[in-house]
Amino acid sequence: MSDASTPNHSIGPGGPRVPRIPTVDLRPWVSGDPATREEIARTVDAALQTAGFLLVTGHGVDPALRADIREAARAFFRLPAEVKQPYAVKVGGRGWLGPGAEANGYSEGTETPPDLKESLSFATHEPFDDPEVDAEWYAPNVWPAEAPGLRALCEEYLARMAELENHLLELLGASLGLEADFFTRHMSHPTFGFNINWYPGTEVIGEPEEGQFRIGPHTDFGTVTILDRQAGKGGLQVYTDEGGWEDAPFDPEAFTINIGDLMARWTGDRWRSGRHRVLPPPADAPAEELMSLVYFGECTPGTVVESVPAPVGRVAHEPVDSHTYLRAKLDSITVV
Repeated sequence: MSDASTPNHSIGPGGPRVPRIPTVDLRPWVSGDPATREEIARTVDAALQTAGFLLVTGHGVDPALRADIREAARAFFRLPAEVKQPYAVKVGGRGWLGPGAEANGYSEGTETPPDLKESLSFATHEPFDDPEVDAEWYAPNVWPAEAPGLRALCEEYLARMAELENHLLELLGASLGLEADFFTRHMSHPTFGFNINWYPGTEVIGEPEEGQFRIGPHTDFGTVTILDRQAGKGGLQVYTDEGGWEDAPFDPEAFTINIGDLMARWTGDRWRSGRHRVLPPPADAPAEELMSLVYFGECTPGTVVESVPAPVGRVAHEPVDSHTYLRAKLDSITVV
């Protein structure tokens, strides 16, 4: 099963094949004429109604930076478990999520075995003005001494992710016919999350159990996820009602973008939260090793999310506090 061979298309009105997960170039969005920008906005709106996923190019993030982060993180992940153990945390913490810590399938109410991955997990490095918010959502990031170059690389990367997220959120607002700052005005001091997910082969994790994945089927919880991934036979799959489970399309230059549950709720379920999973190591390539860089966009604490009204929105959900909502979701996937 190869990412490049995915039949990622559907039959549109009048018969032409249109991609369920299109590639969007941000350069003409940022600097193009109104007609070009409007066409891009329509493409985004259509894609987020079907799969909840996009590929984005023209983002300006240096591929060498992404490669350097992987190299630095791999040096840590390859260490013996006893060396990594002092950095161990639970889901939502800052540090190392070891084997067995997380089962994303739990969020759908499915009792799955734990996910076959390890993660280094980070979040905002700027404290908040409110001690109660700090107590729940802020703590200093933990940078492993065994990966001395990782901090500088990740901090540069996260600065680029914040810039990219702003461009994306402005595009999303325009795609709904709303003002450019409809979403960005709620992101002035977000809690955001950043995971480096390591998916080793069976020589590290052993043979997968029945129903066990590198990451089990789930939707993300927040607003926008920005994923830098690697192609693999045991890689990302995306679910749509029309196509079922299919390998996600892959472009090494592109970021994979999906919206989460909170954003879907915000749009009154006009857009769907992108359901996805990461397959276990394949039987015909058991040593396959992949690594993903995953930026989870979130709101400023205290943001109340109300569904966009009709005719844009389709369901009027009760308003929710963004972070009360997020905490409940994070708790749901923690393996106790």
